[in-house]
Amino acid sequence: MSDFTLSDDRARLDVARIHDWLASSYWSPGIARETVERAIAGSHCLGAYRADEQVAFARMITDHATFAWLADVWVDEPWRGHCLGKRLVAWFLDHPAYEGIRRFALVTRDAHDVYAANGFYPLIRPDRYMERLAPAFADALRNAP
Repeated sequence: MSDFTLSDDRARLDVARIHDWLASSYWSPGIARETVERAIAGSHCLGAYRADEQVAFARMITDHATFAWLADVWVDEPWRGHCLGKRLVAWFLDHPAYEGIRRFALVTRDAHDVYAANGFYPLIRPDRYMERLAPAFADALRNAP
């Protein structure tokens, strides 16, 4: 595990690789590179690196006072099983910039154990949550496996 370095230095991000990962994901299939670039620009991003190769990514969107949304946690296939996802999440949760945040949120289809290991749990009051999706995105979600 010590072979990996975590860094939030934007200059190190491999945007082409991040775009490829996210465009192949279940949550943003076919996402445009321009959209990924805008998402990166508006977020606190974190990469995991082995030597100079980026092997994982995550980003946090926040008001820096009360709420933070964890998004786009991705570990490249060959490096899964090295606890990198858990390390990325813990890095954000332990970061001084997020001290005092009352609510961290995320959505996942299949990585509940990764997030539970960092203190996440199902919504206490799901009846209070709502969302508004772009119509095409809502259709894609409804038709996804």
